[in-house]
Amino acid sequence: MAEREFLLLQELMRKAGTTVSKERLLNSVWGYLFDPGTNVLDVYVRRLRAKLGSELIQTVRGEGYRVGSS
Repeated sequence: MAEREFLLLQELMRKAGTTVSKERLLNSVWGYLFDPGTNVLDVYVRRLRAKLGSELIQTVRGEGYRVGSS
């Protein structure tokens, strides 16, 4: 697992059961201020899903991502 993938998963696991906004993930993992044009987060979530299973990380439309209970 690549470093950024690990950091992304770690951030999601810290907030397991709650939705983490894209803005927070971009800032905490990449140090980016929110850029609505970037798809880096989507790419990394896709990579994690491919490695760990598609059911682990849930997309909360219009809000962000969540690990754990819905």
